[in-house]
Amino acid sequence: MPKAEGGISPRGANLPHMHLIAYADGASRGNPGPAAYGAVLCDPDGAELDAWGNPIGRATNNVAEYHGAIAAVEAALERGATELELRLDSELIVRQLEGRYRVKNKQLKPLFDQLSALIDRLDSFQPTHVRRNLNQRADAMANEALDR
Repeated sequence: MPKAEGGISPRGANLPHMHLIAYADGASRGNPGPAAYGAVLCDPDGAELDAWGNPIGRATNNVAEYHGAIAAVEAALERGATELELRLDSELIVRQLEGRYRVKNKQLKPLFDQLSALIDRLDSFQPTHVRRNLNQRADAMANEALDR
């Protein structure tokens, strides 16, 4: 959503821009199987602000990936982010967020809708597909959550 002239948020308040970068990942041991997600929030310079992971029970890897993305966006919003780049190694989710792929899976549709509603609260959002080696911290958080 573009900013109005004069730096005023489209929501009508004079809000400072706060740009954050988030990484998210999901893991499932078996597909479906025990599953968890990991997420990492960073400032614009890449310094880590927070990292965490949580188990979600039995789920597919794609469901776990969505839970990670949702948790990352929620945390960014709680910190006051107005602009967010979400980096994921899930090409499926990135392409669904870009509108390049339709969400056909019945399990993923409500998660996509929840994520989209969160994204709508941001002034600027960029989903970015990254290689797994660039998402290692979020992956580690997901696997730590699975090991608990």
